Amino acid sequence: MELFNNLWLGFGESFNHINLLYCLIGVFLGTAIGVLPGLGPAATIAMLLPATFAMPPLTALIMLAGIFYGAQYGGSTTAILVNLPGETSSVVTALDGYQMARQGKAGRALATAALSSFFAGTVCTLLIALFAPPLAEVALKFGPAEYFSLMVLGLIASIVLAHGSILHALGMILLGLLLGLVGTDVNSGAQRYTFGLPELADGIGFVIVAMGMFGIGEIIANLEHEATRDVSIKKVEGLWPTKEDFKRIIAPTLRGTALGSILGILPGGGAALAAFGAYALEKKVSKNRHEFGKGAIEGVAAPESANNAGAQMSFIPMLTLGIPSNPVMALMIGAMIIQGIQPGPSVMTEQPKLFWGLIVSMWLGNLMLLVLNLPLIGMWVRMITIPYRYLFPAIIVFCAIGVFSLNNNVFDVYLMALFGVIGYVFKKLDCEPAPLLLGFILGPMMEEFLRRALLLSKGDPMVLLTRPISATMLVLAVVLLGLVLLPSFSKTREVAFQEE
Repeated sequence: MELFNNLWLGFGESFNHINLLYCLIGVFLGTAIGVLPGLGPAATIAMLLPATFAMPPLTALIMLAGIFYGAQYGGSTTAILVNLPGETSSVVTALDGYQMARQGKAGRALATAALSSFFAGTVCTLLIALFAPPLAEVALKFGPAEYFSLMVLGLIASIVLAHGSILHALGMILLGLLLGLVGTDVNSGAQRYTFGLPELADGIGFVIVAMGMFGIGEIIANLEHEATRDVSIKKVEGLWPTKEDFKRIIAPTLRGTALGSILGILPGGGAALAAFGAYALEKKVSKNRHEFGKGAIEGVAAPESANNAGAQMSFIPMLTLGIPSNPVMALMIGAMIIQGIQPGPSVMTEQPKLFWGLIVSMWLGNLMLLVLNLPLIGMWVRMITIPYRYLFPAIIVFCAIGVFSLNNNVFDVYLMALFGVIGYVFKKLDCEPAPLLLGFILGPMMEEFLRRALLLSKGDPMVLLTRPISATMLVLAVVLLGLVLLPSFSKTREVAFQEE
């Protein structure tokens, strides 16, 4: 009964005409940036963060969330039609989706992707509604020591799941933690790592780092090798799967939704990891495994349901614990902080309208995506043909305007450009920027919780080990780190990511 009341509260908030409009704007923008290779949801959300200042908190979060899961839909369109995944999570969809398109089954592949994603989105909305409240209740019992240990565990887990070298991921997290310390120490009033620059006295802005690393950095990398888009499919027909298709996609969709729901909660997991895992699982258990890579409809249904499930389930640790499981969730936490909201379990009790309104809006957004995507396929196809040289100047202008508008400070624009160059260098060195952003977000929070824990224990660091929950999480973190450093595990992990 309580769940019904909560969902009813959420429907009342999300059906507000302003929230519905921004939900529509969010999913439309998300689909568009998913369709256009070279601009992902992280960069788009980073660009739009300054615009959220003027919005009510719930409206801003609904729009940003719509961009995130809308991008998962959009990425599948280009993956199927032109073998050019708009999103990392759509790389696997291209394997069989594009082959189906070449066989004249593009409409059926697109419909399968849309229906599988909608089913996964609906299931995950219910799962979030069911599991978020008890998880938040447990989190309310956490003290500073438990929160510090939880964040340590989250950062270690993100190293395990990050792409590329383990040492690179560890180095990026440490660099993120250091960048988070720049500015004035709240307790002592001393300036740290500012190098005498008064502009850094308040620290480095989260939006500046995000826009630089994910916006400008991506642009430089894309300009280096602009993809050639051969749009051979101008018209798509037969936008509905056959009865045989429905029989074949039911089980893969269910398995993909289940796997994506689990992997989406893990730090560093999310849509991409879920999609790759679901495709690998389907190749092993499917009766039609011999068709994979040649146009198997299961190869579209499984990863598409998994990536949408992974995207939505990543909201659980963000909403209940205040822990971002991927860069987009880190940006969502940044949006909450901008609005003066402290992420964590208190959001559910102190702002239930915002919490449940956001959850219900996810289902409404998925419904909008289902209705929007198939009729507008012709428009998405035309968008793919836009040369990137026409897109990137507009993106740079929006980034510069957005950063300047934060403090009306030109220094911030230069700093964003610097982080853009750094982001590009990291890409060339095969250093994934996501762990850096997680470390940057969690670093100041970890420092604050550690200080509180030591203050309550009168300076005794053993408080981290004498409290059972804190000790358990630290032990898990040590075990994970030990596994990561094992040569056999490291080799297996690198082989797995190379196969992706």
